[in-house]
Amino acid sequence: MKRLLLALAVLAVAAPAWGQTPPTPAPVPAPAPPYGAPIGLEAAQALIDRAMEAARARGFRLAVAVVEPSGELVAFGRMDDVQYGSINVAQAKARSAARFRSATAAAEERLAGGRMALLAIDGLMPVAGGVPIVVDDRVVGAIGVSGASSAQDDEVARAAIAAVTGG
Repeated sequence: MKRLLLALAVLAVAAPAWGQTPPTPAPVPAPAPPYGAPIGLEAAQALIDRAMEAARARGFRLAVAVVEPSGELVAFGRMDDVQYGSINVAQAKARSAARFRSATAAAEERLAGGRMALLAIDGLMPVAGGVPIVVDDRVVGAIGVSGASSAQDDEVARAAIAAVTGG
């Protein structure tokens, strides 16, 4: 009798779940573009110049780093009186965007959504402002901007890329 009551109790609890539809799986993201030949100094400097122009127009003081796909520095610039901490942060944002072939804003969004495990990934900077530089569907480097809010840093990084690459 006890077994029958236990079986009925289990069925009563589990029955509502049987009628539910399973959750829709998360969409599989498109694969990141492959790496290309590293960005050259002239193109990297042009990105820094456009970022500085965009920063001045917005009243920001920023540090800007451009790295090659490996994450190693190609060019760097900082505006007068930018906070010294932004120097390393700009480079870390650029390095993260290049090595993971993804904008750091995406990592920031995943972290805000509760993906705390991201904090354990060495070299990942989950703060917006790092954007891969894609030429002919290949990642040739990344730009990292720091000194304003993360959203403003990201805005300047994207504006610099759009001004130089037209996209």
